[in-house]
Amino acid sequence: MTNLGFGFIPTHPGEVLRDELKSRHITQRQFADRIGLKYSVVNEILKGRRPVSTRTALMVEAALGIPADSLLQLQLKYDLQVAKADKSLSERLGYIKQFPSPAIA
Repeated sequence: MTNLGFGFIPTHPGEVLRDELKSRHITQRQFADRIGLKYSVVNEILKGRRPVSTRTALMVEAALGIPADSLLQLQLKYDLQVAKADKSLSERLGYIKQFPSPAIA
């Protein structure tokens, strides 16, 4: 995997949230109830199976004080690293790069 300046293994923001909840002794169910999401949605985020949306990041910020922009930046970096590791996408990008760049007027 390509190093984008923040490590080789992508970190899903759900990992950060899971650790934060554990350190605060807050259960997933308590957290889900507190921010008004279904338990299954919170569980999928914490397991890295669902991305953190802007709305969810803002709810986390309100509930835990973790800056929403930090969670969203982490999600973006995660998404970029996962996409760069996708072989079919890499092949497609290689094909696209073969075309000459258009002149900028």
